[in-house]
Amino acid sequence: MTVLIVVHHSPTGSVRALTDAVLAGAGDDALEGVEVRAVAALEARAADVLAADGIVLGTSANFGYMSGALKHFFDSTFLEIGGALDADGSGAASGGSLPFGLYVHGRYDTEGAVRSVLGVAGALPWRQGAEVLSVLGEVTDADRDAAYELGGTIAALAAQ
Repeated sequence: MTVLIVVHHSPTGSVRALTDAVLAGAGDDALEGVEVRAVAALEARAADVLAADGIVLGTSANFGYMSGALKHFFDSTFLEIGGALDADGSGAASGGSLPFGLYVHGRYDTEGAVRSVLGVAGALPWRQGAEVLSVLGEVTDADRDAAYELGGTIAALAAQ
């Protein structure tokens, strides 16, 4: 069975709405044989990632950065899940096989949060499977639809 994990920090109703939509899309009936697991970022472990065929990351944008909870997830799992850095501190991983997606919600700005997550992901044996979903302000129906599509896309890629 294919396993997709959604590692998220959903402290607000807006991020929770996106998380719920991602989970619904990943669990769409058209995707057979995919087990979808939601894991809070503070509870996620390296074993969760190592057992997964795909991953979706969700975070709020906090002070121009990813949430502290998602940062903790990366800090506590990075080396065990295959993270590698060059001597200059840049990401050394290339050609990764684990498809990943990212959604970020911010009140005013998401650029720093997106950049920080993609910077870490670039040092992991992962490959970006979909465009980043970046949402500002109130979550609209179109945003929920895009989150649903993100979840379904990464689940389908994981199942290949």
